[in-house]
Amino acid sequence: MANIGFIGASGLMGHGIAKNLLAKGHALALTVHRNRERVADLLAAGAEEADSLAALAARSEIVFICVTGSPQVEASVDGLLGGAKAGLTIVDCSTSEPDSSARLRERCAAANVSFVDAPLGRAPVEAEAGKLNVMVGAGPADFARLEPVIRNFAENVFHVGGPGAGHTIKLLNNFIGQAVCTATAEAFAVGQRAGVDLAQLVALVSAGPVNSGLFQAMAKTLSGDLAGLKFELDLARKDVRYYTHLAENLAIPTVMGEAVHQSLSLASALGHGKKYVPSLVEAQEQLSGAKLVPR
Repeated sequence: MANIGFIGASGLMGHGIAKNLLAKGHALALTVHRNRERVADLLAAGAEEADSLAALAARSEIVFICVTGSPQVEASVDGLLGGAKAGLTIVDCSTSEPDSSARLRERCAAANVSFVDAPLGRAPVEAEAGKLNVMVGAGPADFARLEPVIRNFAENVFHVGGPGAGHTIKLLNNFIGQAVCTATAEAFAVGQRAGVDLAQLVALVSAGPVNSGLFQAMAKTLSGDLAGLKFELDLARKDVRYYTHLAENLAIPTVMGEAVHQSLSLASALGHGKKYVPSLVEAQEQLSGAKLVPR
């Protein structure tokens, strides 16, 4: 059992991870910010509250970070390094920019601290059930040491390569996923305006190779369910922006990436950013005049 620190336990994904680490017998300490209600059950179950990031680092062997994106990760690492002991391992489970992560690894290494990227796949329901997918970018020794701990909240653990590979593969995965979601929303709008029975389109796709869990989540919007994919649209927009930055830094054109990013940005500008990704369909209604979501 390890002494584990956790930053981001009030989040949709972080809460489930922290709950499972605690349930498996690890000593868990948390930083608590605005949303205390989201961590009340963890504190009642034995998690302890650290009064600062430096204090959290000082008492921990491993600190997991599960926050919104790179700015929040950078701020977290700044605080942790104020109290970190040599040998601490910081594990970033956020979806972060690879360039930012590379800079953080260098800063941590200078303090004899390991920084490992381990972003997440699947959704909050799998986080609560301890069945996430985790893609780890780390050297062999770090991965061997962390894998048993990560398996406390993960069904599938992928050692995808050395440091940085986890965040890179996560961005590729999320770009592909959001391409499916944005294309589906657009197809629904065009199909409805063209007079197609969208139930027949869904039946056809469901029986063929284009089908996927993401398509099915988007298809639920046609019956009024806008929560089939519990992932905030603005977070999806951020992730695809990180993907286009990655491609730009490699001098690779990303025509599809820019199109997907602009589709998400437009939906956000139309007022749907704090909703879930399936509200891309609502944005298409505004743009096209199509009637898609029963009201």
